[in-house]
Amino acid sequence: MTETKKFASQADLEEKKVTFSQISEHAWAYTAEGDPNTGIIIGDDCVLVADTQATPAMAADVVRRIREVTDKPIKYVVLTHYHAVRVLGASAYKPEQIIASQDTYDLIVERGEQDKASEIGRFPRLFSNVETVPPGMTWPTMTFSGKMTLWLGKLEVQLLQLGRGHTKGDTVVWLPQEQALLSGDLVEFGATPYAGDAYFKDWPQTLNNLAALKPKALVPGRGAALTTPDDVAKGLSETRDFISDVYANVQQGVAAGKDLNAVYKDTFAALKPKYGHWVIFDHCMPFDVTRCYDEATKYTDPRIWTAERDVEMWKTLEG
Repeated sequence: MTETKKFASQADLEEKKVTFSQISEHAWAYTAEGDPNTGIIIGDDCVLVADTQATPAMAADVVRRIREVTDKPIKYVVLTHYHAVRVLGASAYKPEQIIASQDTYDLIVERGEQDKASEIGRFPRLFSNVETVPPGMTWPTMTFSGKMTLWLGKLEVQLLQLGRGHTKGDTVVWLPQEQALLSGDLVEFGATPYAGDAYFKDWPQTLNNLAALKPKALVPGRGAALTTPDDVAKGLSETRDFISDVYANVQQGVAAGKDLNAVYKDTFAALKPKYGHWVIFDHCMPFDVTRCYDEATKYTDPRIWTAERDVEMWKTLEG
């Protein structure tokens, strides 16, 4: 903890190997060694894409992979939540509809511009060719609350809000006929959950709600696709354990009257032996502990991250 760490993921410049794999009859996973994943549903008459990549230039590679296996039109883009690294590639797909929960739409209205500037500053490699991002926000053309069912021919696709966790607008994509799930960042595998906009008290129960679906295969937000029920259970339990461990350590520090800086150092030291090998651990921990400290003290809802607040927080905790 003594040497100054490079801000967020600015030191992460190594290109990742992409894998495009089929996880069920109609579901595919675009993964890249811990970089943000994209989930794809190839229905009878069209394609649905969940989470778009950070820029249209990066999304073009997803389109290229899709075109290797189908020429069906990409009709739907689903935004599992509002974070820029997930949504700003949407224009590359030229979809008929961009779908998100109403809660996600509201977050884009409230904090989309600030989040965009914040994330571009944190992830220079993921925002390669950032100039290809259209000006302004990626706006949903259709919203829902709770549940929405799409039919891709005879294939039923459910968009579900199963509770708050990574954000208040989290949506999962569920194929009930195949028990395949695209979880967005509610579930990570071998990657540190980013919880800077999270609801720590709610997240574990939301994961229990996902588990109740009994998915046999799952595309997490980051990490390898999970293709067996045992792997899915492991992804759910490890994500739940991390969130619970952060919250327990922060609560303990708050109860002892410690300030954020002391709580951060204690929590980092406690979690590093168990989770320090996970992707983006050093990046996420300052944001995660800051949000958790907020929730455990006086801020029920996440405060807006701006590029300026990011740097100020980092200097305070890591400087």
